[in-house]
Amino acid sequence: MQTKSLYAAIDLGSNSFRLEIGQMDAGQLRRVEYIKETVRQGNGLDAERNLTDEAMERGWDCLARFGERIAGFRPSHVRAVATQTLREARNRDVFLAKAKRILGFPIEVIAGKEEARLIYLGVSHLLPQSDERRLVVDIGGRSTEMILGQHESASTLESYRVGSVAWSMKFFPDGLWTPSAFKSAEIAAKAVLDEAQILFNRSHWDKCYGSSGTVGAVSDVLTAAGWPPGQITREGLAWLKDRLLKAQKPDNLRLEGVKEDRKPVIGGGLAVLQAVFDLLQINEMHVAQGALRHGALYDLIDREGTQDVRSSMVDWLAQRFGTDKVQADRVSRTAQSLLQALIPDNADTPTDERQRYLQKLHWACQLHETGLRISHSDYHKHGAYILDNTDLPGFTLDELHRLSQLVLGHRGKLRKLELEMEDASFAQQLMALRLAVIVCHARRDPDLSGLDISCDALRRTARLKISPDWAELWPQSTHLLREEKTAWQKTDWTFQVQTD
Repeated sequence: MQTKSLYAAIDLGSNSFRLEIGQMDAGQLRRVEYIKETVRQGNGLDAERNLTDEAMERGWDCLARFGERIAGFRPSHVRAVATQTLREARNRDVFLAKAKRILGFPIEVIAGKEEARLIYLGVSHLLPQSDERRLVVDIGGRSTEMILGQHESASTLESYRVGSVAWSMKFFPDGLWTPSAFKSAEIAAKAVLDEAQILFNRSHWDKCYGSSGTVGAVSDVLTAAGWPPGQITREGLAWLKDRLLKAQKPDNLRLEGVKEDRKPVIGGGLAVLQAVFDLLQINEMHVAQGALRHGALYDLIDREGTQDVRSSMVDWLAQRFGTDKVQADRVSRTAQSLLQALIPDNADTPTDERQRYLQKLHWACQLHETGLRISHSDYHKHGAYILDNTDLPGFTLDELHRLSQLVLGHRGKLRKLELEMEDASFAQQLMALRLAVIVCHARRDPDLSGLDISCDALRRTARLKISPDWAELWPQSTHLLREEKTAWQKTDWTFQVQTD
């Protein structure tokens, strides 16, 4: 089977890493292969929230095996997403730097709401078409996601820092299941999930679905014991809790359907699930087939078409902050033209990668004035803050931060971006954006006919030639472009301006 027709999604969860490979067939995504490995990274966070060496090694070993399986896949057909454990880990950059090299593909740390969006996308695609209002719950190792939606559209997305691994470590530290420990775990979970009573009130949904992780594990046990398949009820939860209490600890648990790797964390997961049932007045939860990894696959396919949710979210944020759409489009057209000159077609940059640079530059142009409603003089700083502190569905934390740094650097001094400037593609994007803002300063379509820009990324040098006629026709723009040379002197890039 040719790899160009395959899509792969990797979910780096707190308890397990999962690899799902699918193929589009007659408009439907068909599973080709599914691999799950218990990695327990969530157990590997120490008191300072750093991943231990052992936890990182377990993750790297697993990704090496995944990487071998998906070698040769098109980069645009692979999406690897990391969730709560790596959101929390202070030394995640250490793990990710090596993990990306081992896997051979980028790894995205996604925000909680993006995780929730992908979960709902995966669940909804694998459910029958219906007009029902859905509540979807996913209890993972260190976080729980809840989503309200209808059809394939989610309306409310939330992520809470409570999960099977975290709660097992905190309330069953010695591996002992006792009535008092379960009571404490359920009370603590309800405290974290308290807000969910309002957002996910029983009046807001018709049917409840559970996805992956704890829900799947509990369902497997109940089904093996003779309860209705694919359903979890209050009675079933009470029965399972009683069996755990009688066993007292994981080593004593003898239940068909419980996998060995799930035993140490099923107590914490069950306590969280019971809290969810109580808070949201759930009597019956249906087990969904879709999960985060399926949502990541469908999102990849959407991005190849015209349904990239990130573009919609950029438009929404720009509208929310009342940006000048005409000016943003003008700056975008100009910046993309300049970037294409800075990264010519004959450069050692693949076409699809160049297109991603252009797309992300376009988003930065659309959002570069989002801070104007807050401050005129420092609007670039406020715009960057907004992007660093908002959850935009479709975007990873790294993508949002890169956009924030482009917005921050589109005017003013450049020393603040010293680390980002080490990436040549970022420097070229920023250069194109800054020059576009300059030549569009009068808020009219600029004349680029007298400008010629080139770049040598290896020598970190750019050269702008301004024709004498252009300089005479546009003296203010010429002055600002000459001033730009000074701004780049504080970086390891050389920006030359020639006007004769």
